[in-house]
Amino acid sequence: MKLAVLLSPIFTLLFLSCITSATNSPHNTFIHCLVNHSQPSHPITSSIFTPSNSLFSSVLQAYIRNLRFNTSTTRKPYLIITALHVSHIQSSIICAKKHNLQMKIRSGGHDYEGVSYVAEVPFFILDMFNLRSIDVDIENETAWVQTGATLGEVYYRINKKSDIHGFPAGVCPTVGVGGHFSGGGYGNMMRKFGLSVDNIIDAQIIDVNGKLLDRKSMGEDLFWAIRGGGGGSFGVILSYKIKLVKIPKIVTVFQVRKTLEENASDIVYNWQHVAPTIDNDLFIRLIIDVVNVTKNGTQNGAKTVRASFISLFLGDSKTLVSLMNKKFPQLGLKESDCIETSWLQSVLFWTNINITEPVEILLDRQPQSLNYLKRKSDYVKKPISKEGLEGIWKKMIELKDAILYFNPYGGKMAEIASTATPFPHRAGNLWKVQYQANWNQAGKDVAEHYINLTRKLHKYMTPFVSNNPREAFLNYKDLDLGINHNGKNSYIEGRVYGVEYFKDNFNRLVEIKTKVDPDNFFRNEQSIPTLPYRKN
Repeated sequence: MKLAVLLSPIFTLLFLSCITSATNSPHNTFIHCLVNHSQPSHPITSSIFTPSNSLFSSVLQAYIRNLRFNTSTTRKPYLIITALHVSHIQSSIICAKKHNLQMKIRSGGHDYEGVSYVAEVPFFILDMFNLRSIDVDIENETAWVQTGATLGEVYYRINKKSDIHGFPAGVCPTVGVGGHFSGGGYGNMMRKFGLSVDNIIDAQIIDVNGKLLDRKSMGEDLFWAIRGGGGGSFGVILSYKIKLVKIPKIVTVFQVRKTLEENASDIVYNWQHVAPTIDNDLFIRLIIDVVNVTKNGTQNGAKTVRASFISLFLGDSKTLVSLMNKKFPQLGLKESDCIETSWLQSVLFWTNINITEPVEILLDRQPQSLNYLKRKSDYVKKPISKEGLEGIWKKMIELKDAILYFNPYGGKMAEIASTATPFPHRAGNLWKVQYQANWNQAGKDVAEHYINLTRKLHKYMTPFVSNNPREAFLNYKDLDLGINHNGKNSYIEGRVYGVEYFKDNFNRLVEIKTKVDPDNFFRNEQSIPTLPYRKN
């Protein structure tokens, strides 16, 4: 749904007169502050949506991607500011500080725990979706991308300028740039080119004082922090300058599915030895779920485990099949399983859109479907034995509706130092695990049931994953790891989840946070805390 955010001049005058005549409540005092601090050439009034505005619910719900946080009992913001200009961001920061309001910064709304648009305290949303310009410079192989853009828009704009350039980021085209890049940003080219943050060369951020800074003026410490440390802890990131990567005109994709009855256990056992070490041009994701047993075309009610191997290869199908036959013959890949296509169309394949669809579908900012969901993450450092895998299958069949996604590492991921960016999960990791539960029925009891499925499977996986700390991925936000109430125990609470997300990099992030935002204005349920007060 397209949102009309540019109001008529008459409506703007009515808005101001209503505010002027209203009682001097904290709510309206905050709005007065916003109006007074906005530039006459870029008035903020058309960007302010209060609950009394007929469009308020539409604006709020337009970028809620997890239905768990779109209920009648979910706390709503005081107001939403759909910034149209950098001055609107600056006014929001200045006035929120003055009136002690918590600000939530929303880019694409894909935060798994709704942290970008939900809070337990009075808050407002700074919505970035209008700030989505993409300026591609093919000659220098770079692009400036505003954080309100989606990945689909980024890929499309790059491809319009060049069919031999791309960018390593996520496979979901409706994900917003702001949260994705600032949390690390991974995709199916990470074994070749690393993460999104490994290919960012500049940025623009509005700091706690309302100043617009670039890499040079912010300094290398802050620039380091906003490439994987979660931008919402340090300021409002307006844009990133990315380094484009060279890709072939033709890439190859495939999806091959095998059940336990089709030797899935042996194939998965071999996958874990192959996927992290095979040619860097090849990425093979593995999805494990539970399905009905089918025999002679009919289902008998019994359950089995299915392994789906989904791949992107930066090359042609003949080369891919030859490579697979040599390195991973157990899968039995044939040329008929493969689809040769362009890199841009491969994005459609990976998001379950028919690749014959017009690529303009990547400009659609609304997901194909919405549901209730819960996610968790883990990292695997040692191959799992066949006996271990069989135990996992048994547990999954018991749980029925829990899903595992295995994303292989190695390649470029193992070459970059764990301290190069805040994202620490580099060499030594074979693959990353995502735990999924998805459902489409409302209700607290239903939600608790599905959330518990992920928790039970996560607990069962303990012997097979990293420990001390048990590592997790920031972009797979998981409040089970801990919640920061941003009070006197903020550092203690923040360290619990911070070490799991960032390992030893957490300490440097805290030091930078303390320096650039000493009063912890930029905060949320899992933000980087400041150092606790200590007497000299």
